[in-house]
Amino acid sequence: MSEDEDSPVERLQQVFAHILATRMQDVPILNRSLHVEAVGFRLWQGRWIGVLVTPWMINLVLLPGPDLALQVLRLDEKQNWEFPSGSYEFMGLNEAELGTCHICPLISPVDEFASHEQAITVAQKIVTELFAEEKTEHAHEHQLTDMLEQTRLQGESLANKPVSRRDFLRAPFVGR
Repeated sequence: MSEDEDSPVERLQQVFAHILATRMQDVPILNRSLHVEAVGFRLWQGRWIGVLVTPWMINLVLLPGPDLALQVLRLDEKQNWEFPSGSYEFMGLNEAELGTCHICPLISPVDEFASHEQAITVAQKIVTELFAEEKTEHAHEHQLTDMLEQTRLQGESLANKPVSRRDFLRAPFVGR
């Protein structure tokens, strides 16, 4: 997390900690091993981007920058954002205490994590992968083949399931 005094990251953590203590308190999907933490936030093209870990989800979060606002998105609207690793689809989140931000859901529920440290490690890897240069088509195919083989060895089958760009981004980290 950035220590920059203009960073909205502390406010993001406070808002989601409040959501946890109020709206999410009795929701059965909560992983009580996790707590709210913003990971890897940095200024990127004038806006803040990073990963938000909570006891119910892990999302990429894009926040307005010091001089750049974000477009308010209706519930049915989505916006693609380009990163060094490729294009990702975000949806709007408009919390009164936070203002407009865009989120890209990655993992929910987060019951596969045994500890908060494990979730943070995954979040850090996601940020690293987000800013890695886009791989060639051959590298994508190789990574997808590896993911499918790991899944097969775990007794699951993804052969008939489509793999979204979001799943592809998080695939190397799930279950590790």
